[in-house]
Amino acid sequence: MSTLGYAQCLVTAQADGAANTAGTVASLLPTPALYTLPANFFYIGKQLLIKATGRISTAVTTPGNLTWTVKFGSVVVFNPAAVAGNALVQTNQTWLLEILLTCRAIGSGTSSNMMGTGTLVTRATLNNPIASTSIGVLTVTLPDTAPAVGTGFDSTTTQQVDLQFANSVATGSCQLHQYSLWDVN
Repeated sequence: MSTLGYAQCLVTAQADGAANTAGTVASLLPTPALYTLPANFFYIGKQLLIKATGRISTAVTTPGNLTWTVKFGSVVVFNPAAVAGNALVQTNQTWLLEILLTCRAIGSGTSSNMMGTGTLVTRATLNNPIASTSIGVLTVTLPDTAPAVGTGFDSTTTQQVDLQFANSVATGSCQLHQYSLWDVN
Protein backbone atom coordinates (compact mmCIF):
# COMPACT_ATOMS: atom_id res chain seq x y z
CA MET A 1 0.00 0.00 0.00
CA SER A 2 1.43 3.41 -0.89
CA THR A 3 0.78 6.64 0.93
CA LEU A 4 0.71 10.19 -0.30
CA GLY A 5 4.18 11.64 0.18
CA TYR A 6 5.24 15.11 1.17
CA ALA A 7 8.44 17.08 1.46
CA GLN A 8 9.23 19.26 4.43
CA CYS A 9 12.30 21.34 5.10
CA LEU A 10 13.44 20.44 8.60
CA VAL A 11 16.23 22.99 9.01
CA THR A 12 18.38 25.45 7.06
CA ALA A 13 21.67 27.10 7.84
CA GLN A 14 21.07 30.80 8.32
CA ALA A 15 24.79 31.63 8.51
CA ASP A 16 28.06 30.27 7.14
CA GLY A 17 29.69 27.32 8.84
CA ALA A 18 33.25 27.55 10.12
CA ALA A 19 35.97 27.06 7.50
CA ASN A 20 37.66 23.67 7.77
CA THR A 21 41.39 24.13 7.15
CA ALA A 22 42.87 21.52 9.47
CA GLY A 23 42.94 18.49 7.19
CA THR A 24 40.77 16.62 9.72
CA VAL A 25 37.09 15.68 9.86
CA ALA A 26 34.95 18.56 11.14
CA SER A 27 31.35 19.70 10.96
CA LEU A 28 30.54 22.15 8.18
CA LEU A 29 27.34 23.27 9.89
CA PRO A 30 26.77 26.23 12.16
CA THR A 31 25.35 25.03 15.48
CA PRO A 32 21.71 26.10 14.81
CA ALA A 33 21.67 23.91 11.66
CA LEU A 34 22.40 20.72 13.63
CA TYR A 35 18.96 19.09 13.58
CA THR A 36 17.88 16.36 16.00
CA LEU A 37 15.49 13.78 14.57
CA PRO A 38 13.01 12.39 17.13
CA ALA A 39 13.14 8.81 18.38
CA ASN A 40 11.35 6.36 16.04
CA PHE A 41 11.44 8.93 13.19
CA PHE A 42 12.46 6.30 10.66
CA TYR A 43 10.55 3.56 8.89
CA ILE A 44 11.85 1.39 6.07
CA GLY A 45 11.82 3.57 2.95
CA LYS A 46 11.96 6.88 4.85
CA GLN A 47 14.16 9.38 2.98
CA LEU A 48 16.20 12.44 3.91
CA LEU A 49 17.68 14.85 1.37
CA ILE A 50 20.63 17.10 2.14
CA LYS A 51 21.37 20.08 -0.09
CA ALA A 52 24.49 22.11 0.60
CA THR A 53 26.74 24.64 -1.11
CA GLY A 54 29.88 26.49 -0.22
CA ARG A 55 33.40 27.35 -1.33
CA ILE A 56 36.55 25.29 -1.42
CA SER A 57 40.23 25.92 -2.07
CA THR A 58 42.98 23.40 -2.85
CA ALA A 59 46.74 23.76 -3.24
CA VAL A 60 48.54 23.10 -6.53
CA THR A 61 51.14 20.68 -5.22
CA THR A 62 49.10 18.81 -2.60
CA PRO A 63 45.36 19.12 -3.26
CA GLY A 64 44.56 16.11 -1.08
CA ASN A 65 41.48 13.93 -1.13
CA LEU A 66 38.11 15.49 -0.33
CA THR A 67 35.46 13.69 1.72
CA TRP A 68 31.94 14.72 2.72
CA THR A 69 30.19 12.51 5.29
CA VAL A 70 26.86 12.44 7.13
CA LYS A 71 26.69 11.48 10.79
CA PHE A 72 23.80 10.66 13.10
CA GLY A 73 25.33 11.60 16.43
CA SER A 74 28.71 9.87 16.44
CA VAL A 75 27.74 7.25 13.83
CA VAL A 76 28.78 7.72 10.19
CA VAL A 77 25.70 6.78 8.12
CA PHE A 78 27.08 8.02 4.76
CA ASN A 79 30.76 7.94 3.91
CA PRO A 80 31.53 7.65 0.20
CA ALA A 81 35.10 7.18 -0.96
CA ALA A 82 37.25 10.30 -0.98
CA VAL A 83 37.35 12.36 -4.17
CA ALA A 84 40.77 13.39 -5.50
CA GLY A 85 41.36 17.14 -5.38
CA ASN A 86 42.27 19.10 -8.51
CA ALA A 87 46.06 19.22 -9.04
CA LEU A 88 45.65 22.77 -10.40
CA VAL A 89 45.30 25.40 -7.69
CA GLN A 90 41.66 26.19 -6.88
CA THR A 91 40.77 29.26 -4.85
CA ASN A 92 37.27 29.84 -3.47
CA GLN A 93 35.56 27.60 -6.01
CA THR A 94 31.88 26.86 -5.54
CA TRP A 95 30.80 23.36 -4.52
CA LEU A 96 27.27 21.97 -4.73
CA LEU A 97 26.30 18.79 -2.91
CA GLU A 98 23.12 16.70 -2.78
CA ILE A 99 22.83 13.51 -0.75
CA LEU A 100 19.77 11.25 -0.69
CA LEU A 101 19.54 8.87 2.26
CA THR A 102 17.01 6.02 2.38
CA CYS A 103 16.30 3.99 5.51
CA ARG A 104 16.84 0.29 4.77
CA ALA A 105 16.40 -1.19 8.27
CA ILE A 106 15.09 -0.01 11.65
CA GLY A 107 15.54 -1.09 15.25
CA SER A 108 17.63 -0.70 18.37
CA GLY A 109 21.36 -1.08 18.90
CA THR A 110 23.07 -0.95 15.50
CA SER A 111 20.33 -2.66 13.49
CA SER A 112 19.16 0.47 11.60
CA ASN A 113 20.95 1.64 8.49
CA MET A 114 20.74 4.08 5.60
CA MET A 115 21.59 3.69 1.90
CA GLY A 116 23.07 6.90 0.52
CA THR A 117 23.98 8.31 -2.86
CA GLY A 118 24.83 11.81 -3.92
CA THR A 119 26.29 14.22 -6.43
CA LEU A 120 29.11 16.70 -5.99
CA VAL A 121 29.71 19.51 -8.45
CA THR A 122 32.88 21.58 -8.09
CA ARG A 123 35.92 22.67 -10.05
CA ALA A 124 38.09 21.53 -7.12
CA THR A 125 38.02 17.83 -8.08
CA LEU A 126 40.56 16.00 -10.22
CA ASN A 127 40.48 16.54 -14.01
CA ASN A 128 38.37 19.71 -13.92
CA PRO A 129 39.55 22.54 -16.17
CA ILE A 130 41.10 25.81 -14.99
CA ALA A 131 38.35 28.38 -14.52
CA SER A 132 40.11 31.09 -16.55
CA THR A 133 40.67 28.90 -19.63
CA SER A 134 37.65 26.63 -19.88
CA ILE A 135 33.94 26.54 -19.31
CA GLY A 136 32.35 23.63 -17.53
CA VAL A 137 32.62 21.68 -14.32
CA LEU A 138 32.44 17.93 -13.82
CA THR A 139 29.87 16.18 -11.65
CA VAL A 140 31.08 13.42 -9.36
CA THR A 141 28.75 10.68 -8.12
CA LEU A 142 29.04 9.73 -4.47
CA PRO A 143 30.03 7.00 -4.15
CA ASP A 144 31.64 6.39 -7.52
CA THR A 145 31.17 2.65 -7.04
CA ALA A 146 28.14 0.59 -6.05
CA PRO A 147 26.31 2.22 -3.11
CA ALA A 148 26.30 0.37 0.21
CA VAL A 149 24.49 0.89 3.48
CA GLY A 150 26.25 2.97 6.12
CA THR A 151 27.16 2.06 9.67
CA GLY A 152 24.29 0.81 11.81
CA PHE A 153 22.58 3.12 14.30
CA ASP A 154 19.70 3.02 16.80
CA SER A 155 16.50 4.36 15.22
CA THR A 156 14.63 4.10 18.53
CA THR A 157 16.59 7.06 19.95
CA THR A 158 17.05 10.67 18.85
CA GLN A 159 19.66 11.30 16.15
CA GLN A 160 21.42 14.61 15.48
CA VAL A 161 22.19 15.03 11.76
CA ASP A 162 25.58 16.53 10.89
CA LEU A 163 27.31 17.16 7.55
CA GLN A 164 31.07 16.88 7.85
CA PHE A 165 34.08 17.44 5.60
CA ALA A 166 37.71 16.39 5.60
CA ASN A 167 40.66 17.01 3.32
CA SER A 168 43.44 14.46 3.64
CA VAL A 169 45.96 17.33 3.85
CA ALA A 170 45.86 20.72 5.56
CA THR A 171 46.63 22.69 2.39
CA GLY A 172 43.17 23.98 1.53
CA SER A 173 39.88 24.98 3.03
CA CYS A 174 36.18 24.24 2.75
CA GLN A 175 33.33 26.38 4.04
CA LEU A 176 29.57 25.91 3.95
CA HIS A 177 27.38 28.83 2.83
CA GLN A 178 23.96 27.21 2.34
CA TYR A 179 22.39 24.05 3.77
CA SER A 180 19.00 22.45 4.04
CA LEU A 181 17.81 19.12 5.43
CA TRP A 182 14.61 17.75 3.90
CA ASP A 183 12.18 15.09 5.06
CA VAL A 184 11.27 13.73 1.62
CA ASN A 185 8.36 11.40 2.47
